[in-house]
Amino acid sequence: MSTTSGSPAPHSSRRKMGLWGATSIAVGTMIGASIFSVFGLGARIAGHNLPLVFVLSGVLALLVAYSYATLGAKIVSNAGPMEFVLRGIGDGLLTGTLSILTWFTYVVSIALFAKGFAGYFLPLVGLATTSLHHALVEAGVIALFTAVGILGSGAVGRAEFAIVLVKLAVLGVFIVLGVWTIHPTWIEPTLGGGHTRCTLDAMAVFFLSYMGFGLVTNASEDMEHPERNVPRAIYLSIGIVTAVYVLVAVVAVGNLQLDALDKAAEYALAEAAKPFLGNAGYLLVSLGALFSISSALNATLFGGANIAYALAREGQLPKGFERKLWFGASEGLYLTAGIGVALALLLDLSGIASITSAVFMAIYVFVLIAHLRLADQYGGSRMIVWIALITVIAVFALLLVYQWRTNRGAFYGTWIAFGTAFLVEVVYRRATNRTLRLRRHGPAATHHR
Repeated sequence: MSTTSGSPAPHSSRRKMGLWGATSIAVGTMIGASIFSVFGLGARIAGHNLPLVFVLSGVLALLVAYSYATLGAKIVSNAGPMEFVLRGIGDGLLTGTLSILTWFTYVVSIALFAKGFAGYFLPLVGLATTSLHHALVEAGVIALFTAVGILGSGAVGRAEFAIVLVKLAVLGVFIVLGVWTIHPTWIEPTLGGGHTRCTLDAMAVFFLSYMGFGLVTNASEDMEHPERNVPRAIYLSIGIVTAVYVLVAVVAVGNLQLDALDKAAEYALAEAAKPFLGNAGYLLVSLGALFSISSALNATLFGGANIAYALAREGQLPKGFERKLWFGASEGLYLTAGIGVALALLLDLSGIASITSAVFMAIYVFVLIAHLRLADQYGGSRMIVWIALITVIAVFALLLVYQWRTNRGAFYGTWIAFGTAFLVEVVYRRATNRTLRLRRHGPAATHHR
């Protein structure tokens, strides 16, 4: 059951995270593995406009974040966006389907981060990139951050804050040393003709690098003074991430020609560091990647476990997810980590990243719709929400068109994910006969079987 601001939140026996711990959760997720692997793709799509793309994507993220911040300050629940949807749209197959999709995106992200960590870690320590070594590292890193999650939200927040500081320091070195050697003409935006369409395509793809800000609402019950700190952490995280993205893009595009960035693909930042760091650039970027992936994995595992527990508590996932097991941690933590390990070991997840992004975009749409319905009760400017909703729908359509043009498998996979979650919800709802309703004396949700 969720709580409203001012009421006692659950898990009060454990030390809660403060503003900077919550901000670090979001920053750690957003500045994850993608910043070290997407710049080759970005150069291919947007060219010299890549820094501009991150500015536009940051503005769009702020539009969506307005609803998360406004509702999150009043609705304190680790179910986060799904609590907003439940209150604004009500119980039904749609809400249940979105619940399943929301949790599953965290599980898939955990598997992706684990595989990315192994990919950087093995060469750095001189181990052969065999299937066995990959499996051991992937399972080991997930187990490590599961142990951190068992220690509670305070430990997660402190670990995330420390990791994010190291990661930002590494990127800071990259920016500070690289900014002096950029070629100004290489970062001048080019508009008109096909460049505008390419810029919009890139914005549709790279807006998804900001999707971690929603994790703040998934930790609101574990935060000190969530009515103040949820909005602050959301806006702070987006501001920090936008500044980092833009500056890294300026240094990368300004130091290496576009064809070289494109050719370097997932090692584009390492290549971009060579003009001013030489071979030390490889070590710098590799260490930065490991810290980035670690913080993203830590934050995503924590958020996935929180949302699994909260959704199970409200009947939107099986009750097993909220049971307490070893060391007082919820079964949701162990199930989220365990399934993440299984996916990392059994599947090639490279094509699923785009599908996960599309699912998050769909969730944003319904959160915005919910906010429109809840504006009278919880506040917020309907004009801002309408602008955000129309813009997100347009960007979502752009993403689908981009998938269709460049990766038909991702396009079909997106709709298969939606359809599968819907079928699972239909079967689960019929098997349990459960419904959800709002309590008569408060907006918190409860469930009946």
